[in-house]
Amino acid sequence: MIKTYNGSKLGVTSSHKKALLRNLATALFLHEKITTTLPKAKELVSYSEKLVTKAKKADLGAIRAISGEIKNKDVVKKVFDVLVPRYKERNGGYTQVVKVGIRRGDAASVAIVKLVV
Repeated sequence: MIKTYNGSKLGVTSSHKKALLRNLATALFLHEKITTTLPKAKELVSYSEKLVTKAKKADLGAIRAISGEIKNKDVVKKVFDVLVPRYKERNGGYTQVVKVGIRRGDAASVAIVKLVV
């Protein structure tokens, strides 16, 4: 039986991918704009938008869920104090991916991921 799988493997183990997405999301929420490769950017958009949607409930369960994913307490505080009020009326589409070009060293596609204002 053929099964469909969502998301790219990114050439790493599942635990490595989980840690990678957590770190990228932490950096995105902290700086509100990061530069990474295009496949990582596409995976990050899905991951970070789900986190923001969870955080919009702003109850104790949401705080614990986000704290379980994002380990930096300052970033968790920023998510609930800055980002949740910003996206209160918005139904998705919190991030934007802009293709920049190719990286000179290994010709990887590079993109900028930023939070929509």
